[in-house]
Amino acid sequence: MQMTEKIYEQALGLPTGDRSSLIDKLLHSTNLQTQLEVDKLWAEEVERRSQEIESGKARLIPGEEVFEKI
Repeated sequence: MQMTEKIYEQALGLPTGDRSSLIDKLLHSTNLQTQLEVDKLWAEEVERRSQEIESGKARLIPGEEVFEKI
């Protein structure tokens, strides 16, 4: 059995909270973004886009118009 399989099997025996913490630490060690970070970035993007629409900097295009162009 490979070392990663052994570690995986041991990790399955941990309580859910500890497994989540381990997952988070492993993700951080790979420099990948966690779901919380991704959610935060999306929330910031939604806010930015909403402000652009409200200020008139950007305009919405009806879906029918978009599909006609496709």
